[in-house]
Amino acid sequence: MLKAVLDWRPKTPFYYGWLVLATSFSATFPATGVSQVVIGGVQSFILEDTGWSRSQLALAVTAGTWASAVLTPLVGRLADRHGARWLMPIGSLVAGISLIWIGNSAVIWQFWMAYILGRAVSNPVLIGVVPRTVAVNFFRRHRNLALSLISEARPVGGAIVIQLIALIAIAYDWRTAYKLLGVASLLMVVPLILIMRRRPEDLGLLPDGAPPGQGDSAPAAGHGSGRRRWSSSVSGEQEFDWRSGEALRTKAFWFIAGTAAVGTLTSSAVGFSLVPYLVEEVSLSRAQAAGILSLGTILTIANLGWAFLANRFTPRWCLLAVLLVSSVMVLYLYGLRYVAPAYVIPLAFLYALLWGLGHGPVGTLEHMMLAQFYGRGSYGAVTGMLAPLQTTALGLGPLLSAVARDLTGNYGAFLLIMFSVHLVGVVLIYFVRPPALPARGADQTAPQS
Repeated sequence: MLKAVLDWRPKTPFYYGWLVLATSFSATFPATGVSQVVIGGVQSFILEDTGWSRSQLALAVTAGTWASAVLTPLVGRLADRHGARWLMPIGSLVAGISLIWIGNSAVIWQFWMAYILGRAVSNPVLIGVVPRTVAVNFFRRHRNLALSLISEARPVGGAIVIQLIALIAIAYDWRTAYKLLGVASLLMVVPLILIMRRRPEDLGLLPDGAPPGQGDSAPAAGHGSGRRRWSSSVSGEQEFDWRSGEALRTKAFWFIAGTAAVGTLTSSAVGFSLVPYLVEEVSLSRAQAAGILSLGTILTIANLGWAFLANRFTPRWCLLAVLLVSSVMVLYLYGLRYVAPAYVIPLAFLYALLWGLGHGPVGTLEHMMLAQFYGRGSYGAVTGMLAPLQTTALGLGPLLSAVARDLTGNYGAFLLIMFSVHLVGVVLIYFVRPPALPARGADQTAPQS
């Protein structure tokens, strides 16, 4: 009976991978309640109710994010080996319990424990490496689009959740909002078990829904010494599946990892401090500031357009462009503190528009580059190796912004430092190049996966 239930899957008039992506997207939605952007956007409600300090809250965010960095390499390998079908339901269960616990926390140590648990598990399992591995496994020809769609879950979900928490907090309290998010996460466990799968081959399908018989690959002609890729008949492009240890030994991986770290540091620090900065130093109301954060977050839907551009111009050139835009926008944000009150609101919303359109695709484009360079065979493990550096920066950002604010009394010097840090990513991506294949790839006469 149990086997029959587990073997069942809904019949769809379209490729099953799209249903898998939609289910992953839905599971991410409640889990964004413990994301940094949401905590940053609703921190005023929590601090006013509890009397905790901004630094205490930031410490929980940092610890939770760093805990996820410890788990992510293991989760990435489990995603390659076992897939999302059991990882994501377990993650959704843990996230649900943590969100309800957060809503019931009466003292700061309870909040810390609940948040750290929820963040450590949900970040790799429901938001990061597992859903991305699913997208890479189920798609080849439409991979950039699939990665863009799955990357939209966190910002779009976060933007909506910020507003939901704010509305419920005004009508009731923030604790009620978190309990409701927890219930929603618990309800996602069953559909995740029924719908999710590791790879399309487990269902007798091929990536992108290609007809049977199109999955046989043959080695393609070389394109320079050590740079051959295996031809994929699904997409017409060439791809070679790297092992995680091989990827770790390439300069390209570390250039991308460095870019991910500095970009994440800037994004997390600026995002966490955006609402208090706009309220305290730009003189916007709390509602206006939260609206700007939500607008900038949800406008990362521009990822879909960047997926098209990445297919046309390569992810590397697109990433270089968005990093330059993001750097300029940090200076723009700094300049808002000197704008006359009559113009500050429209200019602040213009910032949200440009930041959302220009900065949102950074992480997605980095993961497109990893898939393009290293294939899908060990994609979970490869991105899992990237995660400790990236999530360390993610956790450090809120703490740096809070400490800088407490030490200097404002966010001015902090924003200028973030601008300088962002430029490091521009330099790294400018110099990155596709890696030469390892010896087994250059010498073999048949593709490996």
